[in-house]
Amino acid sequence: MKRLFYILQVVVFSGVTAMAQQRPPAISSPDVHPDHSITFRYFSRNAKKVMLSGEFLKAPVALTKDTSGIWSVTVPPVKPDIYPYSFTVDSVQLADPNNTYIFANERFKRSIVDVPGDQPLVHSLQNVPHGKISYRYYKSGTLGTTRQLLVYTPPGFNPNGKTKYPVLYLIHGGSDTEETWTKVGRANLIADNLIAQGKAKPMLIVMPYGNVRPAPMPDFTKDMVNDIVPFVEANYPVINDSKGRAVAGFSVGGGQTLNIGMTNTDKFAYICSYAPYTATEEFQKNFTNWSPDAAKINSQLKLFTISVGTEDFLYEPVKKNIAMFEEKKIRTKSYIVPGGHTWMNCKQYLATTLQELFQ
Repeated sequence: MKRLFYILQVVVFSGVTAMAQQRPPAISSPDVHPDHSITFRYFSRNAKKVMLSGEFLKAPVALTKDTSGIWSVTVPPVKPDIYPYSFTVDSVQLADPNNTYIFANERFKRSIVDVPGDQPLVHSLQNVPHGKISYRYYKSGTLGTTRQLLVYTPPGFNPNGKTKYPVLYLIHGGSDTEETWTKVGRANLIADNLIAQGKAKPMLIVMPYGNVRPAPMPDFTKDMVNDIVPFVEANYPVINDSKGRAVAGFSVGGGQTLNIGMTNTDKFAYICSYAPYTATEEFQKNFTNWSPDAAKINSQLKLFTISVGTEDFLYEPVKKNIAMFEEKKIRTKSYIVPGGHTWMNCKQYLATTLQELFQ
């Protein structure tokens, strides 16, 4: 009996030891240092090569491995902001397994690093009153399914109060999701901070899921007009005319913004397109040989803006779109800034235009 007990002890101990050897060590990644440099770490005893890619780097950099299997690299100080990054481990792209802050996206596997500024940035969590984000489901008759969207309600919002609020319908990029505007773009914190400073009006921000594949992409325009807007107006105390509605979006969502807004100027008085991707059948159908009633549209619109960065791969197409709207005599306000097709620029576009909505 004693011998059997001894054997069991040996087996259990061996199993625990084997599990401990297989379990990766607890490591911290990323670590943002006071000088804004950042250390990244990854654990693998068997990997041959680990590279770091990030929108704060001009080119990927290699991590070095120590004797325990921990790979690491420290990058020089970077400009305070929120940045996507990823590891490439033996040619396979991975999010950082030690970072729970994940980029909400259907294609790219990336993590997020937040480099705080010496002074609070417009997207940072500050000591101000905060709004609320709700996950809601609505029935889309257009698409024949139930879909999810996010609704930001401002500080002090009372669903049963007498105040009626304007609404911004905010659309994500092509492979992003309805969560990207909050998890990466921090639209809720930007709104909190600007409202607290008196720079933006209290408003609802509705963030739908803009991808409708495999259905035809133009169906999202119908979904927005026929399903999303009526759902919001049936469930929240909001202004239900064009002066109380704005539509904005980034990249593919920026193109959707133009399709939705400019074909429904009687329904949306504010249209803000961020680095729009417009190489779509819907855009070509709407705006090729377009003969708009410019006087009518200009009287309906309170604000029409198009934003893009000078290093954005869409810079030249966006400039042509701006020129096209101006040629059609549509009053167009353009924001041309440094930078590329990034969520760093996207947050800047949102922070700028939020201050101009519903004024």
